[in-house]
Amino acid sequence: MNNRIRKLRKTLGLSQAEFGEKIGVKQGTVAGYEKGIRTPLDAVVSLICREFNVSERWLRTGEGDMFVSVSKKQEIEAFARRIMSETPDDFRLRFFAALAELNEEHWKLIEEIVEKISEIKKSE
Repeated sequence: MNNRIRKLRKTLGLSQAEFGEKIGVKQGTVAGYEKGIRTPLDAVVSLICREFNVSERWLRTGEGDMFVSVSKKQEIEAFARRIMSETPDDFRLRFFAALAELNEEHWKLIEEIVEKISEIKKSE
């Protein structure tokens, strides 16, 4: 499992400290997992799978795909959960907060802008 944890972390582009922060362990603990010195508890394995949308079967055995396929709605919900855990000055959190304040007229305006950009991209 140690090599798969390392592979997952690198695929996600996270440092050991960043990976550990997401699952509530210290950088040294992640290093121990990756070196095979420590074995993550079942609860940690479940947390890794939930936090990063990883197949538990793949993480434990190496069989199957690394990531569990999810619907667009599930992907957005996971993204929103990650954003909610950011610091208050994080741009993504401020952006979500601004979107939450939009009224129906503003949403229609944004939709028109996005459609216009899409048309321009298609014509290039």
